[in-house]
Amino acid sequence: MGDKIIVFFLLITTVLSCRFFKKTDEQIPIARVNESYLYYEDIKDLVSDGTSKEDSTLVVQSFINRWATQQLFVDGALLNLNEEKQDAFNKLVAQYKNDLYTKAYIEALVKKNIDTIVNINQAQDYYNRNKEVFKLNEELLKFRYIHVDENIIDFKNIKEKFKRYNDKDRKELDSISIQFKSYSLNDSIWIRLTQIVDKIPVVTTENKKELLKKSNFVQLKDSLGVYLMQINDVLLRNDNAPLEYVKPTIDQIVINNRKLELIRELEKDITKDAIKNKQFEIYD
Repeated sequence: MGDKIIVFFLLITTVLSCRFFKKTDEQIPIARVNESYLYYEDIKDLVSDGTSKEDSTLVVQSFINRWATQQLFVDGALLNLNEEKQDAFNKLVAQYKNDLYTKAYIEALVKKNIDTIVNINQAQDYYNRNKEVFKLNEELLKFRYIHVDENIIDFKNIKEKFKRYNDKDRKELDSISIQFKSYSLNDSIWIRLTQIVDKIPVVTTENKKELLKKSNFVQLKDSLGVYLMQINDVLLRNDNAPLEYVKPTIDQIVINNRKLELIRELEKDITKDAIKNKQFEIYD
C-alpha cells in the first residue's frame, strides 16, 4: 500500500508542477488533453495492494497514455466529422443509455416479482405438450457398479448382494464401500453412456454395447481389478427423453416464458398508469 501511495504522490507532484493544471471542484488533475482532464479519482483504484512500485508506475502510466490517445482521437473526430455524423452518433449514445437504464430497471422489477418455482405438475404439463421436442441425442442408462480388487475377501458374497440388491443388500454394500476402488450404487437416476465410458476405463467401444441391454449384468476384468455392473434401464438415441432428465431445461424454459409475459404486462401497466396519472399524453 505504501508503494502505491508513493507512486501516486510522485505523479501528482509532477503534474501539479505544470502550469497547465488547476483544481476543478477540488479534484486533483493528473493529465490534460485539450479541455479534458483526467483526475486522481479516476485512477486511484487502478493498482491493487501489494503491487510493487515499478509495476504500479507502469500500470498508471499505461492507463494515462491510453486515456490520452483515446481522448485525442475523440477530439479529432469532433473536429473532422460533419454535424450529421455527430448527430447520428449522439442519438446512438442516447439510445444506448436509455436501453441500459431500461434493461436494468426491468430486470430489477422482474427479479422482485417473478415466480422461479416450477413444480412437478407444471413441468409435466409443459413436457406433455412438447414431448416431441425432447428427443435424446445420446444414450441414457440407469445402472450401478462397483470396482473391487480381484482378491478382495468374500468376493462371491459381494457379487451375490450386488446382483440381488434388495434393501438389506444395498445397505450392507454401502457399509463396506470403503473397500471398493470406486462405485456408484444409485441406480435410480439417468446418466449418459459417455459418462460411464469416461469413468470406467474397462468399458471400450467394443464392449459398451453390453451396457445397452436392459436388465443386463456385466462383469469385466482388467489389470486394475474386477468391475461389476448392473443395467436397470436403457434409453437410446431419438427416444423421448424422460421428464426427470429434462426437468432442469423445462424449468428454465418455463421461467423464461414467465419473464417475457411479466415484461409484457409491465410495459402495458407502466403506460396505462402514466396515462391515468397524466404523466403521458399524446397530442392531436
